[in-house]
Amino acid sequence: MTAVPPGAAAGSSPSAIATATASANTNIALIKYWGKVDEAQAIPATSSLSLTLGGTRTTTTVSFDGGDGTADTADSVTINGASPSAVELGRVTRFLDLVRARSGVTAPATVTSRASVPLAAGLASSAAGFAALAAAASRAAGMDLDGRELSRLARRGSGSATRSVFGGLVLWNAGHDDASSYAEPVACEMDLAMVVVVLSQRYKPISSTRAMRATMSSSPLFPAWVEASGRDLQVALEAVRAGDLARLGEIVEGNALGMHATMIAARPGIIYWLPQTVAALHAIRAMREEGLPVWATIDAGPNVKVLTEGARAEEVAAALRDRLTGTTVSVRRPGSGVRIKEGPCP
Repeated sequence: MTAVPPGAAAGSSPSAIATATASANTNIALIKYWGKVDEAQAIPATSSLSLTLGGTRTTTTVSFDGGDGTADTADSVTINGASPSAVELGRVTRFLDLVRARSGVTAPATVTSRASVPLAAGLASSAAGFAALAAAASRAAGMDLDGRELSRLARRGSGSATRSVFGGLVLWNAGHDDASSYAEPVACEMDLAMVVVVLSQRYKPISSTRAMRATMSSSPLFPAWVEASGRDLQVALEAVRAGDLARLGEIVEGNALGMHATMIAARPGIIYWLPQTVAALHAIRAMREEGLPVWATIDAGPNVKVLTEGARAEEVAAALRDRLTGTTVSVRRPGSGVRIKEGPCP
């Protein structure tokens, strides 16, 4: 597979290709995205900053070959060797309809996808999944998209997928319409790593989409969080430019806690955390007081990610395993963006 470089064409063929395969890594938001001001276009309430993680790829093959043949418009979708739920199938089909409308391709599709991370457990599986689907489907349909265009397309499947198009640190500009809401890479000379602490692989009790709606409509803290998040992003970008990991970590942890506080204040409150989540937060704070460069971040789920210095990541992981027995702890380095190839994966 070949990577899609920022600003470069994803492919050169002007005609539809029968089959294409793409893969994408997950990303973890350092400055969070939570809430859409336009659900149809997936325009977020705030801009966000993320780190794409290596070794977390979802690989997807798309063929506009007529699908399963059971109906004129039936797409055939397999995820991790099984048929998706009706909700998951609906999301994929709606996204493929968007690709069909833009490309002029009319045939149903066969989609096979395999993820290397737990689904719906707060580990950004949908980000990798829809970035890979966007890349594979657009290429199979003969679309010739550069990095920005591909990020805009991926956004329509899952907001955070717009960031998984690129590797390393990525900024998602919230924008105000389809053209202005896109992701772009951020130059970074810092030695960053994420230590992922998996506390649960169960499906989330409430989807991110539903939780965002409820937070925006009922949490009295949401307007203040949006305002604070804009300031957090600017401080985070300044810290990146200055190479100041401690300052970046402080803002990252505070932004995540602010997002969850806003959700908890919704009516009724939305609580993704488990008792183990709180224990992990206390452990990370204690480790920091002991001199380790560690800062927590949590997405829509119970699992905790720890931003740290790459050179000390294994030391941090070992300390977390000692303190949080019974959990799965892994080190993730910055990863690359979308990779595309024509034809099925070998």
